[in-house]
Amino acid sequence: MNHRSRQQKAARRKRRIGRRLAKRHWKDQHRPMFRASNIDYDVAHRTRALRVGGIGAMHLVARQTGLIERLDDRVHLLKVHLPYHESDHVLNIAYNVLSGGTCLEDIELWRNDEVYLDALGAQRIPDPTTAGDFCRRFTAADIESLQDAINETRLVVWQQQSRRGCFFEEAVIDVDGTLAATTGQCKEGMDLSYNGQWSYHPLIVSLANTGEPLYLDNRSGNRPSHEGAVRRLDQSIELCQRAEFESILLRGDTDFSQTEHLDRWDAMANVHFIFGIDAMANLREIADNLGEKRWQRLDRPAKYEIKTQPRARPDNVKERIVVERELENIRLLSEDVAEFVYQPTKCKKPYRVVVVRKNLSVEKGETVLFDDVRYFFYITNDRNTPADQIVTLANGRCAQENLIEQLKNGVKALRMPVDNLVSNGAYMVMASLAWTLKAWFALLLPEEGRWRRKHGQQKQQVLSMEFKRFVNGFMRVPCQIVRTGRRLVYRLLSWNPWQEVLLRGVDTLRRKKLCPMRC
Repeated sequence: MNHRSRQQKAARRKRRIGRRLAKRHWKDQHRPMFRASNIDYDVAHRTRALRVGGIGAMHLVARQTGLIERLDDRVHLLKVHLPYHESDHVLNIAYNVLSGGTCLEDIELWRNDEVYLDALGAQRIPDPTTAGDFCRRFTAADIESLQDAINETRLVVWQQQSRRGCFFEEAVIDVDGTLAATTGQCKEGMDLSYNGQWSYHPLIVSLANTGEPLYLDNRSGNRPSHEGAVRRLDQSIELCQRAEFESILLRGDTDFSQTEHLDRWDAMANVHFIFGIDAMANLREIADNLGEKRWQRLDRPAKYEIKTQPRARPDNVKERIVVERELENIRLLSEDVAEFVYQPTKCKKPYRVVVVRKNLSVEKGETVLFDDVRYFFYITNDRNTPADQIVTLANGRCAQENLIEQLKNGVKALRMPVDNLVSNGAYMVMASLAWTLKAWFALLLPEEGRWRRKHGQQKQQVLSMEFKRFVNGFMRVPCQIVRTGRRLVYRLLSWNPWQEVLLRGVDTLRRKKLCPMRC
């Protein structure tokens, strides 16, 4: 289709909706705004429409990055392909999630949607039972091969980022565990967690720069958070070194301090780490004995920049109720930061420890009971960054909590719908591929020409979008599917504010197939 004609049609739709939504001085309306009546339904004879038109863009990402070929080359679970390949099964689960599906059973809706099948050029797709059986074929080695295929493709996507920007300055790798509760009775591998829930305990290692999950391991519910973390961190370091990041920063809470491995990571030229470390008695004693001159007031940066006039803060309802009912309340008065040198028992060299002192007031109603002091410690091999910035960097790991929340309740990758530890781990990786495809689509958006700054802002917006918002803005795009000549045309039937970004991304993906990562 002519690019200029497409822009003109989109502009006309934008103007029409703009006129509808323009501010106006209304008179008192005697009827409600929703006035449709005499509604009837009919079945279209020739027009064939799809409610998730964005699926074509996601399939373009999978094809042009070489993901499909890598999945078939590395993952070998089927002796013969009657009729599906491994990539068909993997993408079937990921596309179901991208299309708004929340469980395996939702695949049944799409396999009975003729237009959806035509939009993907498929005669048929696996049904939910077949998809579950495919998950049960996996062994731990097969999941490793699946993640390797995805990460090889990830390197190709990263290679497309500009070397002139700040993308390759530092890779920030976060690690954490999370509980995935289950109500099943017969799920092999589930166990009682520390809080008494029947659950699994996935380990998630992610790249904070882009929010991409690099490695996911499913573990039994009673396993400690740090189990298996060292191997995954080492693999993530190797992955980021292959991508030629200038430096690599490892972050984790107190469960991941891994003091027996700090010397080895410190010996790597471009690797730094900031881990929380338990407030042990000896560390608290050192902090207590630091002179007051060693402490500096910790002023945290503002969470966001006020672009208009500052608004008056609303009344703190919780605080008022706590005071009225004379409940015990802990209030933060101030924070101070200091640092000292400390050598953990399992290390052969000392490291820098940054300590935050929280000065608290314990109150009941309006009466102050006593003052309290609590310490938070961070161990790092970064000897140059100021202590307050070390604290900010360490606290930045909380962004991974948002990723975990999205994987749990946006993507629904941690639903654990199958019957054992390994098969649920396989489903977790395949479903999380939906989030990864979203991130890749954002990373492949171009930032060129006179609109470079605007396009860069849009790229960051898409990259940081919640999954639900991405599905609504980029996936739930009604399209007419037309096969003409050698083209499969997705003809947009409506306009939304993200249509320009979607079309720009599709145009970029159509121009050329991405080159493989250089060795």
